[in-house]
Amino acid sequence: MREDSYILIGIHRIVKDLDRETARVSSSYGLTFPQFMVLEALLNKGSLTVGEIKEKILSSNGTIPVIINNLVKQGMVRRTKDPDDQRRSLVELTDKGRELIERVYPKNEKIFTERFGIWTKEEKKELMSLIGRYHEHFLKRRE
Repeated sequence: MREDSYILIGIHRIVKDLDRETARVSSSYGLTFPQFMVLEALLNKGSLTVGEIKEKILSSNGTIPVIINNLVKQGMVRRTKDPDDQRRSLVELTDKGRELIERVYPKNEKIFTERFGIWTKEEKKELMSLIGRYHEHFLKRRE
């Protein structure tokens, strides 16, 4: 039982540390942490619906529309009609948003590379295997 608590607390501390660093980097470019997360998802996944953005950035709150509205006002993203379903809209990067996130993203990625550099390639593979096994056993059933 003690090991289980240690694992949970350790994972939370790692995530908080990385989130704090991402917030620090993004704020130096005038972005909030959630704005960075939305722009990063759009950079890596392309146009997404609001629901897909919420899922990609693992958001559990209803603030995604507010974040997107603010990014629209700043000229970072735009909404377009989904060609496959006119009732839905897609969110996509503007040139301004793409230019900004392409400058910020590598700086954030560098932090991850530095932080995870304490592990060998074999240790990273083992960690990925353990995470994958957890996902397959507990999370895949819900999807």
